[in-house]
Amino acid sequence: MSGDGALALLRREGRIVIVGASLAGLRAAETLRKEGFTGSLTLIGDEPHEPYDRPPLSKQVLLGHATADRTALPRRLALDAHWRLGVAATGLDMAARRVRLADGDEVEYDRLLIATGVHARPWPHETEADLDGVFVLRTRDDAARLQRRLAASPRRVLVIGAGFTGSEIASACRERGLPVTVAERGAAPLVGALGGVIGRAAAELQREHGVDLRCGIMVTALEGDPVGRLRRAHLSDGTTIDTDIAVVSLGATRNTEWLAGSGLGAGPRGIACDAGCRAFDVRGIVTDDVFVAGDVARSPHALFGYQFLSLEHWGNAVAQAETAAHNMISSSSERRPHLWMPAFWSAQFGVNIKSVGVPSLGEEVIVAQGSLSDRRFTCVYGYQGRVIAAVTFDQTKWLEFYQRQIESAAPFPPDYPSVDRRPEGLRPVPAEFPDPSLPTHGPSVTVSGYSPTDQRITFVPAHA
Repeated sequence: MSGDGALALLRREGRIVIVGASLAGLRAAETLRKEGFTGSLTLIGDEPHEPYDRPPLSKQVLLGHATADRTALPRRLALDAHWRLGVAATGLDMAARRVRLADGDEVEYDRLLIATGVHARPWPHETEADLDGVFVLRTRDDAARLQRRLAASPRRVLVIGAGFTGSEIASACRERGLPVTVAERGAAPLVGALGGVIGRAAAELQREHGVDLRCGIMVTALEGDPVGRLRRAHLSDGTTIDTDIAVVSLGATRNTEWLAGSGLGAGPRGIACDAGCRAFDVRGIVTDDVFVAGDVARSPHALFGYQFLSLEHWGNAVAQAETAAHNMISSSSERRPHLWMPAFWSAQFGVNIKSVGVPSLGEEVIVAQGSLSDRRFTCVYGYQGRVIAAVTFDQTKWLEFYQRQIESAAPFPPDYPSVDRRPEGLRPVPAEFPDPSLPTHGPSVTVSGYSPTDQRITFVPAHA
């Protein structure tokens, strides 16, 4: 059969399986049907719920303004699909084109889309993680459990990690009038994503809203009472915090464990794919029947030096899913690259934070408009003499302009006058991102003794 004939048969009678029944999986399925795919369509998800929206979980749900079961994603069209919810994928046989499921079943495919996303990184000590009062926040069920405990007026909430999710949780707690301590091992909140300059502004914002913010510090242990309820946290500076709730916000891990041994180029950093969303196998050869989209994907972006980017952004999940779905049922000449401009948003402590580009690539940053002290500004990041990203605090209207600057490789620092540029914005300063090769904080470990039987390790917690 000719290539055109095989593609027509695929579009008419083929079997497409999507592993991951969340935002990316849903939008991919809708795109397939919209573009004329009439074959068999199966969506597999490990959660029992139909696709729901995650951003409200750390905002409206924690505040009690919406319940977790009211976060279902709107459907763009009625889907003729077979849903396999509440059963996880456990393996992939690429040669036989089969996905193995936790219930022992297997599902065959002609094209496979992997959109399994990420899961919250748990507290590393299992016994402590099992204490009543220790939470993570990633799923709808996580949010429902945490909201119930916040509504019970705990004496204090400890948030471990001050990235975007941790900061939004702290914001929701303060809005509910709850005492909250944030423990962050970096120098400031959001420092890994936005750098030290904006991180300091974020720290002042948190403290102004009553957060007990402690940076350059780690939680070394969580202590329970005799019946297994959390009662205290121990910090690396030797202090303790009495608390009923600890929310572990230490980032996310990509859901690729089920692909071990499959031959696909998958690991903790995600699944590598080309700009057309086709997955690489372990030899570095692109596959033609396995595609990737959403948080679990790592793909090269032409605007950012063809670096492989993993983007945990709502808009990226939608755009990449649509591109992957289109390419799955298109000839090679009709396929298109995933060129979505990275962007994110966050609402915390009454401030709307938005970004375009990739701030973490920035070498320098300049306050192009407004003032850090006013918590209302636009910061522009530069990399190798060009504009690479922009971040706004309550100045969203300027982002579209800076997106055009990024797309046109405009020079950095900006060589044009801008509205409301203050003295602090006359020259760029180092963006102050932490060196990822160096631990930001850690204990002192020494080894004494000469013979192997005499050697002893001494662990001394670091002091901030």
